[in-house]
Amino acid sequence: MLDNTWRRTSYSALTASAHDGVGVGSEIEEPEKDDEPEEPPLATPDPAAEGIPSTMNHLPGGTVFGTLVHAVFEIVDTSAADLEAELTACCRDVVAQRLSDIDPDELAHALLPVLYTRLGPLARTLADFSPKDRLAELDFELPLAGGDDPAAVTVTLGQVSDLLRRHLTPDDPLVEYADHVRTLEPVPLRGYLTGSIDAVLRIDGPRFVVVDYKTNRLAPGELTTGHYTRDAMAAEMIRAHYPMQALLYSVALHRYLRWRLSGYDPEIHLGGSQYLFVRGMAGPDSPPGSGVFDWTPPAALVTDLSDLLAGRPYRDRLPNCAARQRRPTRLQRGRGAGRCRRPCRSETREPRRRTERDVHLATALAVRAVRSGSVCSI
Repeated sequence: MLDNTWRRTSYSALTASAHDGVGVGSEIEEPEKDDEPEEPPLATPDPAAEGIPSTMNHLPGGTVFGTLVHAVFEIVDTSAADLEAELTACCRDVVAQRLSDIDPDELAHALLPVLYTRLGPLARTLADFSPKDRLAELDFELPLAGGDDPAAVTVTLGQVSDLLRRHLTPDDPLVEYADHVRTLEPVPLRGYLTGSIDAVLRIDGPRFVVVDYKTNRLAPGELTTGHYTRDAMAAEMIRAHYPMQALLYSVALHRYLRWRLSGYDPEIHLGGSQYLFVRGMAGPDSPPGSGVFDWTPPAALVTDLSDLLAGRPYRDRLPNCAARQRRPTRLQRGRGAGRCRRPCRSETREPRRRTERDVHLATALAVRAVRSGSVCSI
């Protein structure tokens, strides 16, 4: 019998109904970055907000420009002796490859201050993270409610809303988002969730931080750092359903670290997320927090959501994270990745009998060729 609810979906597809889209559907293989809504913010900030002028006021908006910016940040080598020259070369390569009519030198001039803007509580800049501590474009594909072997459960976004209400405290900047989840199309989540995390940063601990670049305009006309305050960014996060994206990406990172990192503990190693609204990042002189929205959801929220999406009741989750690894996640870092035949780490408790499908999924984990010392080499 054909299961009409089984599909390969993504954050963008799950939230499309909120942006006059087509709703949940199957994803194409190589989508553009379509997570930056074309429509303006519902609550428009003061167009005359004081602050440092955005270096991107002369550049366009929308998904095409957003994709261009993501492509540049994916390949730039922040360890280069001359970072400005490196960034310019990357902009020229990306603009030529995508046949864009944007001046690559102007693009590089606009993006350079972003690399030198302090990342809020991290007290570092993107330029401070060498390639060995920054994993760019972590592609993933996670089973939903059993994946190829569907579980006899129904998982919906309404249950995600319930988890948010359960875990977020009243002083959380995104606590209101639980109500907004209820406005999304209530379809069953069955099949696979696919996506790509813009970057994962490794900081002291070690802890691992999800990073996502956003080129959203938060006001009409000329923008300044004054338009990218924490309150303004929180409102845009909720409007564009970015908390859903942050949570899904955190689940992907959680499952990845659970497989790759010895002694993994979500309470210790999950470092939250940083949403970088690059138009509000004007360099070292930017006001503290300008353009940088940091959010650290409770680790229990991430692990409960992981269990929910897997089709396991989160109230029955096992106390040891490693013991919860019943079915490994298929992950791949980058496009055109080679196959990794390394079996997953053994569970700490007595393992159940593995089926042929379990073995297949364990050996189907795919990652891009591991660079020495990089995050994924753990």
